[in-house]
Amino acid sequence: MKILSGLTGTINSLTSVVIALLGLGIVVALLGGNVPFVGGVADNIVSLVQGLGDAGIVGLVAAIIILNLYK
Repeated sequence: MKILSGLTGTINSLTSVVIALLGLGIVVALLGGNVPFVGGVADNIVSLVQGLGDAGIVGLVAAIIILNLYK
């Protein structure tokens, strides 16, 4: 059980780091334009939101699932 809880803690920590880097990438992309490290982070997020919007109710369900994963 210790191994499983340690693995879960590691995954949670990595997820937090990735979300923080994603936020940083969005801010840098909006302030600095096309930065090589962050590429098209804002464009990718806009296309994801548009794809979810085009999918209708399925997109709404997918968005709810994604939001619940980040809570």
